Amino acid sequence: MSVQDLQKSNSQKVLTKRSKPYLPRKLHNQTFWQRLLPLPWDIWPAEARLLLALIAFWSFAGLFILGSASWWVASKEMGDGTYFVKRQVIWLISSWSIAWFTISISLRKWLKLSRSCLLICLLLVIGTLLFGSTINGSSRWLIVGPIRIQPSELVKPFVILQAANVFAQWKRLQIDHKIFWLGLFGGLIALILKQPNLSTAALIGILLWLMALSAGIKFSSLLSTAFLGGLIGASSILINEYQKLRVISFINPWQDPQGSGYQLIQSLLAIGSGGWFGEGYGLSTQKLLYLPFLSTDFIFAVFAEEFGFVGSLMLVLFLTLIAFVGLRIALRCRNNYSKLIAIGCSTLLVGQAIMHLAVASGSMPTTGLPLPMISYGGNSLLSSLLIGGLLIRCALESTGLIGGLEIKKRLN
Repeated sequence: MSVQDLQKSNSQKVLTKRSKPYLPRKLHNQTFWQRLLPLPWDIWPAEARLLLALIAFWSFAGLFILGSASWWVASKEMGDGTYFVKRQVIWLISSWSIAWFTISISLRKWLKLSRSCLLICLLLVIGTLLFGSTINGSSRWLIVGPIRIQPSELVKPFVILQAANVFAQWKRLQIDHKIFWLGLFGGLIALILKQPNLSTAALIGILLWLMALSAGIKFSSLLSTAFLGGLIGASSILINEYQKLRVISFINPWQDPQGSGYQLIQSLLAIGSGGWFGEGYGLSTQKLLYLPFLSTDFIFAVFAEEFGFVGSLMLVLFLTLIAFVGLRIALRCRNNYSKLIAIGCSTLLVGQAIMHLAVASGSMPTTGLPLPMISYGGNSLLSSLLIGGLLIRCALESTGLIGGLEIKKRLN
């Protein structure tokens, strides 16, 4: 064997020896549960740890709030006071499994998948208009066996991802690509309006507008877009009679206290009955078949009656903390893609919650918008936890420790 062949074989042995222990010994000795983490827990950034704890508390506390709000209705209609809670527990376990899967997948892979997932959800939204199930005058659901799928909820995380994909490279995109994606986003909002679902359409429109603003798109262009969106929303209210009645009842609910203003009046009575410290857990009286949609669209009213002004203030402070952590994550992100994802996730989670509180307190017209992770509904819970998982992933990638080499240096 020549000297060159000997050197070549030795170098190959060195490469194979180095390639085997790619992860440090500390990672090889991890337990099964530790291996489920995308990063070892001891090097998770503070924002990721705090956000995981906040979202876990939010989702599990939601079960207790839902249990109180839905008990009476479930007992009367289903013969089991825990009926809705049991179903929500199943959705909670499934949603957390998917959220953990979301945390384990890199943002780069999610951005690659976002286009296909968004188009699939768009087709499902079209499907609701063609052969969907109509409930309370709205065609928002597809029935698949015992499961009701609401595409307008499931599309939210993929709108965030694809909007980040588009707006992060907006200046480099050709004009035809810009027109295509703006048209697709506008078409999605129009289809959701057609269901009709004004609240979700408005929420997605506001989300896209704020993400575009964060990406540095000209404010003058965004102003014209906001004006156009306002015209479309006003047109929808004028066309749909029930939306028009909701606006009228918002201005003066006492004009029709037994009709269009009934929901808002009962919600205000519930909130006012709570006083400073509330009636106590499970002691709401408005949930005794007085307040419609109390486990979904008006669950905050039951919460405010049972926990009072102090409890409601704590909820607002909790949402403020979520927004603050989300903003810190966005500021720490290393590229525009992840920064926009973090902004979008924070905006949607906190923004939807604030809109729900505003509706229940009479600060906005009545809309069918659930309180994230608290209102009854598997689609909303799944969408919210998926968005929360994306935000946690942004926090993990903001450290620069995802990828192996940095982990090895840090742990050794």
